[in-house]
Amino acid sequence: MPFQFHIDILELIIKGIIIGVAASAPMGPVGILCVQRTQKKGRWFGFVTGIGAAASDLLYALLTGAGMSFVVDLINNPVNKFYLQLVGGIMLLVFGLLSFFSNPLKKAHQGGQKKLGTLWHNGVTGFLITLSNPLIMLLFMALFAQFNFVHPHEPSLMILGYAAMLFGALLWWYGLTWLIDKIRTKFDQTGVIIINRIIGSCVIIFSIVSLVGTIFNIYLFPTSI
Repeated sequence: MPFQFHIDILELIIKGIIIGVAASAPMGPVGILCVQRTQKKGRWFGFVTGIGAAASDLLYALLTGAGMSFVVDLINNPVNKFYLQLVGGIMLLVFGLLSFFSNPLKKAHQGGQKKLGTLWHNGVTGFLITLSNPLIMLLFMALFAQFNFVHPHEPSLMILGYAAMLFGALLWWYGLTWLIDKIRTKFDQTGVIIINRIIGSCVIIFSIVSLVGTIFNIYLFPTSI
């Protein structure tokens, strides 16, 4: 029997998809690069850039999950879990504020726009640019804490969770490149900033709700799994 009966598989899949989208959505350098390549080279060049970024995010997510697995007994302690989720909520709030007020265009990657290159090259560069930002692990720590995502004693379950997370990331990049491709003649730098502010607002609202739930012992995300 691969899973115990008490495990809610659908719930974990939903959590994984949300985490995947949340980690991919902010418009950092690779997000801007994805938009630029979609506009200048075509949708699939932008999408494979996103695939590369998703692969890098998955690597950092696995490292984060592995690290948290070693201290799972500490995490499962009710008092420690409270403080971990409190810190995670604060980290998400800070991340949301930074996303809202930042101008991602200042750090946009401008290289590789004159030639199409191969799809493989575009994907690898997306992977390497994302890999150069290990701070994403802090975001994964916050998200994993808030969603009670790490369950080291259920390896099959965690494989499913990470697969759902990868699916969520790819879903985001597919949707973004589809949208940019449809409105490429109308999408400008202001559109990038607007997307970042919408994402930042969503993260801020979510983090505040999570903090309130943590402080007042309201379980927004069940811990049954």
